[in-house]
Amino acid sequence: MEIRREIEPSMFIAGEWVAPKTPGSVAVINPANGEVVSEIGYGGASDARQAVEAADEAFSRWSKTTARERADILNRVAQLLRERQDSIGRILAVESGKRLAEAVGEVRFAAEYFQWFAEEARRPNGAWYPEEGQNRRHWSRTQPAGVALCLTPWNFPVSIQARKLAPALAAGCTVVARASQKAPLSVIELFRCLDDAGIPAGVANLVQGPAAQTTEEMMRHPAVRVVSFTGSTAVGQALVRQSAHGLQRLALELGGNAPFIVFDDADLDKAADAAMIGKFRNNGQSCIAANRLYVHERVIEEFVEKFSERIRTMQIGDPLLPTTGLGPVIDADARDGLLRMIDQAVLAGAHPLIPSMAVPDAGYYMPPMLLANVSSGTAFACDELFGPCAPVFSFRDEEEVIEMANDTNMGLAAYAFTSDAARATRVTESLDYGIVGLNHALPSVAFAPMGGFKMSGIGREGARVGMEEFLETKYVSSEIG
Repeated sequence: MEIRREIEPSMFIAGEWVAPKTPGSVAVINPANGEVVSEIGYGGASDARQAVEAADEAFSRWSKTTARERADILNRVAQLLRERQDSIGRILAVESGKRLAEAVGEVRFAAEYFQWFAEEARRPNGAWYPEEGQNRRHWSRTQPAGVALCLTPWNFPVSIQARKLAPALAAGCTVVARASQKAPLSVIELFRCLDDAGIPAGVANLVQGPAAQTTEEMMRHPAVRVVSFTGSTAVGQALVRQSAHGLQRLALELGGNAPFIVFDDADLDKAADAAMIGKFRNNGQSCIAANRLYVHERVIEEFVEKFSERIRTMQIGDPLLPTTGLGPVIDADARDGLLRMIDQAVLAGAHPLIPSMAVPDAGYYMPPMLLANVSSGTAFACDELFGPCAPVFSFRDEEEVIEMANDTNMGLAAYAFTSDAARATRVTESLDYGIVGLNHALPSVAFAPMGGFKMSGIGREGARVGMEEFLETKYVSSEIG
């Protein structure tokens, strides 16, 4: 599957691939070289309104389909994603700068969500309750909430969209999705899979257009009952304010500031390997990426040396090459912002723990950065670092590091490495985070609940609870005689 360079219909509304009502386009840039790889039609409020109206019209039919019918379609989507994983993965790698192996893996992961929720759709729901009297019966059942908005970012465009689409459709909701303009092509291919799997017209719709304009238009529509968003905390707060008018249900996965804790009894080689994944997966651009490395003072020198050795062997370059270990960040703004944060930290006294590494001249590359002596008042120590850089801090004991790890208003993911079973229990219970990776750095699975504490979000995705975000519960109390 080649990337379509010419402008083609990029929105899927009411079962048709359509161009925007008002002619317009946006260029998709390859972060590896800064070149335009494609252009897509870019719409606005009228297109968003049309998509919601199509979803609203289709809801009465889709919500009444059997669980088996919905599951069959979702299983076909999963099958098509697996069949097309290499071609979609290549598109994803080119538009986002993600390493090809990771991009193909993301498409496979998206298929897992469709398969999991196809199975979940057919599992029983509702409950019977004890009788209050001999002639009374009490029970509850669930039903789809209505039209759902699925709003996703560019860093994991296929898997995050699948994590929302699959449970919404399994629940019987109809959907309007919006993809990020920075990585829309792979989401278009995901919707081609939905189309080819036989999704009925209007059940799943895709719009392209300015985030604020299209979202505001859609949230004003009374049919929209659920808004599922992954992105920054600031945008999540704006959605909370916008939802006040229609009291839509919100499911928000927002920013992270993940601590990565290495105790003195940890397997340091295992911890260093995990740090490579936790910090550099998707070129450091993950909400659950290791953000602050806390290493016990007795082992910090040994750990830093092991970690630095691994970093120095990484090849930086074209994400399509199998030897590449680190690709570009998404755009020039992201790169320049990170470089400014690093400069600020160095001026405040931080110093690099690895020598500077050469990066390609073209594209939006930056060298991996590991800093010590980072001032607690700098953005480098406090803010989410969306890129291949991290500060390293030492700590003396368990109580101190838990306090440092929890000293943030974020609470999405955290990581801890120890061989002490009692400590592992204490630490996982003490960390104020919705996701904890214990002795590994890849916690995401389709069958477990993912989400954050505090300012990192509302609700959960994945597992049974991921489907419940799109369901309403109806309680029935019946007199039978």
